[in-house]
Amino acid sequence: MPPRLLVTGAGGFIGGHVVAALRESQTVTPSRIRLLLRDPGSPPPGGGPGAGAPAEVVRADLADPASLRGVCDGVDVVLHCASHIGDDERLTRTVNDHGTHALVEEATRAGATRVVYVSTAAVYGRGPFTGALPGELPLAPVSPTSRSRAAAERHVLDAGGVVLRPHLVLGAGDRWVVPGMAGLLGLLSASLKDCTARHSVVDVRALGRAVVAAGLSDRDLAGAHHVNHPEPVTCSELLDTLADRLGLRLPGAPVDIDEARTRLAGKPRALHHLGILAADHWFADDGFWGGFGAGAGAGFGTGPGAGFAQSLAEHASWYREFVDR
Repeated sequence: MPPRLLVTGAGGFIGGHVVAALRESQTVTPSRIRLLLRDPGSPPPGGGPGAGAPAEVVRADLADPASLRGVCDGVDVVLHCASHIGDDERLTRTVNDHGTHALVEEATRAGATRVVYVSTAAVYGRGPFTGALPGELPLAPVSPTSRSRAAAERHVLDAGGVVLRPHLVLGAGDRWVVPGMAGLLGLLSASLKDCTARHSVVDVRALGRAVVAAGLSDRDLAGAHHVNHPEPVTCSELLDTLADRLGLRLPGAPVDIDEARTRLAGKPRALHHLGILAADHWFADDGFWGGFGAGAGAGFGTGPGAGFAQSLAEHASWYREFVDR
């Protein structure tokens, strides 16, 4: 019998695409899927995986550990996609650190055999990182969010779980990565020239499939993994492609990094984003994409997906609408 899965953050950006990947899977039926949603009034994403009977829905909040009691009962695999992103250190610690600790304890109590946690390469701090493997880099998180997610990782890893660390995640529902770069270009009124810093990128649809495959695989995946497209993209290519696909009007000629810093003086958040883009954030694959066992589902098509340019083209209409709003 296929395993029973719990998906946290099922109504969010990555969690929603994990639910979509479960709909594609030929292994797991909706009756074997439980979706954890925080908002009591929110409907299950897409009405639940699969065309037929909906998945089971439970309402709980990572900020309220008592509400998690029983959510893992009867569950074999937990796909933990929920997190809080923001500058409120108390809230991010409550949700990401303490909430994950409570969830992992509940999964252990209920006898779940695997927990897969979607983290972020931001737990490494600021670059440059060039072709780095997971075991080569110490954790040095800078922001409240990345510090709390590094703490969440430790709870999962201590329980023998799987941690996935994507860098730039793009696709429908992304309100941070591509919109942030578009906002940076708007402030500069120009693109960046000759910026060769390399960045790892992954399409959220490929990430969703990766999360499902990590949960279902018969491989021993315990530990941390980089989950990005194997080909990094330069900063200038990122921004030029984005401006072209989204139809951004940039009246000025491309500027170099020094001129960009001058134009962004007094805008600390924009300077922070520029600093990230101007340094290598290239995280090498440790073999995660190298093949999954039959447990991942025949014909599931787990792989890193299309490269950056094609992925952005496929999501461009969603981004244009979002940026226009």
